[in-house]
Amino acid sequence: MGFGFNLFFIFILVPLTGILLIAWLLSRKMLIGKILGIIWLGIFGLIFLSGIAQWLTAKTELDKEDYYGEYVINRDYFKGNQTDWQYEHFRFEITEQDSIFFYVTDEEKILKTYRGTISTTTPFSSARLIINMEQPTHHILTSNPTTYRSAWSYYLVFNSPKFYNVFFKKEKWKPIE
Repeated sequence: MGFGFNLFFIFILVPLTGILLIAWLLSRKMLIGKILGIIWLGIFGLIFLSGIAQWLTAKTELDKEDYYGEYVINRDYFKGNQTDWQYEHFRFEITEQDSIFFYVTDEEKILKTYRGTISTTTPFSSARLIINMEQPTHHILTSNPTTYRSAWSYYLVFNSPKFYNVFFKKEKWKPIE
């Protein structure tokens, strides 16, 4: 728990519990025992709810293995013809052999493949993706992606000189309906 909780526990809760416990033992009144029980049930309830809230809102911590898989344009952030066009023309795959294959496509048909390798760095608790592409490469892959994490998932954003930010999510490609 935090510093404030520790102060509350030491200077308020422990002395209050001691006073109520002594009063309850001397008077044997059920009301004092119930108050004591309610206070401690409330404290344990708050600790439990705090732990659940912290678990639900904690950001996903990524390892190198989490990046393996297929990625497509994330059409959830921007809707419209441009996003649909990008979805049908760009996707990539990161394999367990630390290879990256960036595909320029025409829907299902792969027109060109750009190859490279990946590595990760862990400056903090979550791994960051580093891409090393064979040159010349596609303009989307001229820099390393930024990884944005939420409590349940993550997505990658590449800074393209032509398209600016290009959003990818981990998912298999499916034709647009």
